Amino acid sequence: MPAVPPQPGPQANGTPTPATASNAPTPAEPRRTAFAEGFDRLRHAATTEPGRLRIIGAFLAALVIAFGAVTAWQTADRAAAADDVLHKSQPLSSAAADIYRSLADANTAASSGFLAGGQETAASRDRYEKDIDKAAAGLVKAAANSDPDSPAAATVTKLNRLLPEYKGLVERARTYNRQGFPVGGAYLRYANEKMQHDMLPAAEDLYTSENERLRSDYDDATPYPWAAIALGVLVLAALAWAQHRNYRRTNRVMNHGLVAATATATVVLLWLVVGHTVARAGLNDSYDHGVRSLNVLHDARIASLKARGNENLTLVARGAETVTVKDANGVEQTLDAYDHDFQKDMKTLGAGLAEAAKLADDNSGEKPVTEAQGNMKEWQNRHTAARDEDDNGNYEAALNRVIGPTNATGECFDSVDDNLAKAIAHEETEFEQAAGDGLDAMTGLSVGAAVLAVLGAAGAVLGIGRRLSEYR
Repeated sequence: MPAVPPQPGPQANGTPTPATASNAPTPAEPRRTAFAEGFDRLRHAATTEPGRLRIIGAFLAALVIAFGAVTAWQTADRAAAADDVLHKSQPLSSAAADIYRSLADANTAASSGFLAGGQETAASRDRYEKDIDKAAAGLVKAAANSDPDSPAAATVTKLNRLLPEYKGLVERARTYNRQGFPVGGAYLRYANEKMQHDMLPAAEDLYTSENERLRSDYDDATPYPWAAIALGVLVLAALAWAQHRNYRRTNRVMNHGLVAATATATVVLLWLVVGHTVARAGLNDSYDHGVRSLNVLHDARIASLKARGNENLTLVARGAETVTVKDANGVEQTLDAYDHDFQKDMKTLGAGLAEAAKLADDNSGEKPVTEAQGNMKEWQNRHTAARDEDDNGNYEAALNRVIGPTNATGECFDSVDDNLAKAIAHEETEFEQAAGDGLDAMTGLSVGAAVLAVLGAAGAVLGIGRRLSEYR
């Protein structure tokens, strides 16, 4: 009888007998990651034609969807920037210029009323009050559209603080002037210094910041959407390759699903390129023939207002404010400070009107600028006559030549201002039309691109699905 091999069991001391090496269980292999298993299945599927078709279909659908998404994203951004140009940043830039103009005109009206003394007309007083109210309303609008903690918001806050201080000084000047106290002139000069040195520079900063904001919106609205265009070209190339591959394997000229996907991608790409080209042309035209002219005209109008204010203050100060300058030969001479500033402002006005005439692209825009140039020349002639009267001690005659009812410099100033207002209104219309055309060219592009991309992706999937059905 053969010997029976020993079996594992309890030992004498009660502990289990260890199993032999041949009876030990085999340890389980660690499970692979889901990514690795998925990759293996994909690699295995790629070795069969149905598997390759599924991969191609998924790739084409994803590529078409990505094209539509990028197109919708980039065109939506550019359309939003173009809308800001038309409805936000440019109107705010013009509003900032109006704030400056209103403040400068209020200062001019205040000095004119002071010169008239007790004979100040209701129209002059009303003009001053309307300018102050308009400046205050413009500041409210600018505050509502300024980003918190931005430089523009700080500037608006500063102007809101200075405006009532300025009004108080003007009212004191008027009160003392009616009573015949010379201190009234000092108060008016102090009010003018606050306006010239604090308020108008702040208003100019606001105007500059809004112009920079406008330029930034143009920069966001006009660049070509190169990422979307490149992706569109890639989509068409991929669809062409898939159809060529299908033709080589089946000798079928067309796959309706792939043809439909190609058609939708082509429509989106053409719509994108043509639409953005038209929009870009409209926006560039609105800047070249609208914004540039408006900036020049606003600057010219501001220069005319400053010149008028300095002309009035020349008579208010009566030589109390002087400045020392050197002539072309280096010889120092003492001049009336306000008349010196008047001459500088008139040079700025002349240069601005000449530039505005060059930028005007039709008779409607050029005519008021040309008339303003003629008014400016007559203004200079009348101002020279008024200064001659004042230098000869004929103050009342000089005053009459500046604020008198007829043949006064005030008539010329009003004509310059009215013609510049007409030119500005014309250029604003030109801007709105061109910018509106640019914005309209992008209308519906982002939504249309997204919808057509979904249809194109569906066409690609259906086209590949038709080929897969042949293997069942």
